[in-house]
Amino acid sequence: MPLSIVSLMVFIGIASLLFLIFYVVMPKKTVLEERIESLTPTSTILVSPFETEISPWQKFLGRLGKNVPMRPQDYGKYQRMFVAAGLKKERVAIFMGAKVFLTILLPLVYLTFYGIPVEKEVTTKILMTTLCAIGGFLLPTYWLRNRMLKRQLKIFHDLPDLLDLMTVCVEAGLSMDAAMIKVCDDQQFKKSPLAREITIATQETRAGKPRLEALRDLGERTMVDDLKSFAAMLIQTEKLGTSLAQSLRVFSDSLRTIRRQRAEEAAAKTAVKLVFPLVFFIFPAILVVILGPAMLRISRFFTEM
Repeated sequence: MPLSIVSLMVFIGIASLLFLIFYVVMPKKTVLEERIESLTPTSTILVSPFETEISPWQKFLGRLGKNVPMRPQDYGKYQRMFVAAGLKKERVAIFMGAKVFLTILLPLVYLTFYGIPVEKEVTTKILMTTLCAIGGFLLPTYWLRNRMLKRQLKIFHDLPDLLDLMTVCVEAGLSMDAAMIKVCDDQQFKKSPLAREITIATQETRAGKPRLEALRDLGERTMVDDLKSFAAMLIQTEKLGTSLAQSLRVFSDSLRTIRRQRAEEAAAKTAVKLVFPLVFFIFPAILVVILGPAMLRISRFFTEM
């Protein structure tokens, strides 16, 4: 195979990989755009492909995933992750089918376009095929975990503001259930996952489930430690009969303190994270620009001698 075609294939592969990394890591919208969109009333809400109607492709992945042997604890772990990510836990079979499909697809793509036509070393070919299979199996898990962490972060940031509005409702004379319903109907939290979880808890209470159990399930369902503490605080307040408005205000202030501390911690880590881009990308370019002309003059001087 000509060297130009090999170089072109390597360039396309690296460019596709970088585009995929930036597409997954970089935010799709700015904070201001997300804020404006959350305050804009819309009739339709975008949902995940796992929450829409099952397509024939998803049915195929579901049939493929049902044949994957899993331990009960692993199946339960994936179900909890799906619920924490805001997805239906019944789609675990589709998720496992996607893992199996990518485990087979990525090695086939590598062997078809590069491994068999170009690569001559058998050891390298086997190693790259194994790495592609491992990467294909772990990629859906990374996507699910990333979605779950983003949702948990969104809940953590919305919780203090929601508690402030709930405190105002309670001080105005509303009961706890009425305040939770009023907060969830507010336009500011219309698309918030926290409002969705609180709505589920209020619906469970209306259906006859004890409020304490519904609040406890609220914290367990989202897998957010601060929301678990919030549920425990509401349970303790109801049992002891203390002031609900005062408890909400104190808890909201403590959450804001924690949020500020986490922001300061992230800012302190920025200097350490900048070392690697500086060393591997910035400094080599600076050295080439500064030392390049000097090296050319020195080499020219020695050649003329």
